[in-house]
Amino acid sequence: MTLDRRTYTVLLEPDAERGGFTTTVPVIPEVVTEGDDDAHALAMMREAIGLYLRYAVEKGVPLPVEPEFFRLAVVDVSLGVLATAESARARSHSLKLSRR
Repeated sequence: MTLDRRTYTVLLEPDAERGGFTTTVPVIPEVVTEGDDDAHALAMMREAIGLYLRYAVEKGVPLPVEPEFFRLAVVDVSLGVLATAESARARSHSLKLSRR
């Protein structure tokens, strides 16, 4: 059985502790791989996706479909939000202690 070609978005997350990358596919959360560098991580992911698709076809599971306009965005967050949350948590903690 021949499958038509599919294209999937793969996220590469650097592994600061061990080096290399952990890779995931948003539309196939069951598939996670690792590689020593980005090329190795992508090769491992390509193989893992292929195995998953073969399994899906054999079991009659619908093949995952990438959203037409899948987008990634980077969001800036002010650290002031963290300071406010820490301050509120400290006040809450001191109120609990003063009630005892």
